[in-house]
Amino acid sequence: MRNGMIIIDRITLFSSFDLAALALLFLLWMGIGWRIEHPSARHPSTSMLIAGYRKAWMREMVTRQPRIFDAQILGTLRQGTAFFASTCVIALGGTLALIGNADRVAGVAEDITQSDRPAIVWQIKLMVLALLLTNAFLKFVWANRLFGYCSVLMAAVPNNIDDPKAYHRAEQAAEINIAAARSFNRGLRSIYFALAAAAWLVGAWALALAALITFTVIWRREFASHSRKVLLNA
Repeated sequence: MRNGMIIIDRITLFSSFDLAALALLFLLWMGIGWRIEHPSARHPSTSMLIAGYRKAWMREMVTRQPRIFDAQILGTLRQGTAFFASTCVIALGGTLALIGNADRVAGVAEDITQSDRPAIVWQIKLMVLALLLTNAFLKFVWANRLFGYCSVLMAAVPNNIDDPKAYHRAEQAAEINIAAARSFNRGLRSIYFALAAAAWLVGAWALALAALITFTVIWRREFASHSRKVLLNA
């Protein structure tokens, strides 16, 4: 009962506009992610188009000798996941440090927003940022591991193209590769919206605006970018 009262007291520190802007952030984050991964057949996303090329890559890999080129590409993909995972750890550490020093953050925020709010308000806002960064870190780590699985499957593809297991294992490698890329993209989107969540320190209107801009940028890159047009001209 006491914990429930504490939660209610914390919620009352935020205006209805704050809560609506926060709900909008998470709604747009989940909505654009679902749309990218479940596009219409007539209007596929860039991520889904690339997934098709990943399958084509694995089919070509069966007959490519030697397969050093394929190993180099996969190594580069794993380096990318490791880089972003490390970046998330650094950003998360900085955010947690700010949460532990909320009084100073509150002082800076008050100078910008000209509003006198308790330190717990700024701590909660930073916790939202930390939550998104944590999610991104977990997605990048899982993507890194899946790319590792993919490398093992690629190594298990027989050199003899007449072997019945050759193309089957190549298809397995492609599916794992696509799953890794999906996790990686989810991590990137989580970072994008974490940056938008940082705007909440300025105010609810800034959070809502940042969430809408982030959504628009991601939508354009997935459904209206020049790179997508290039991929469609296969």
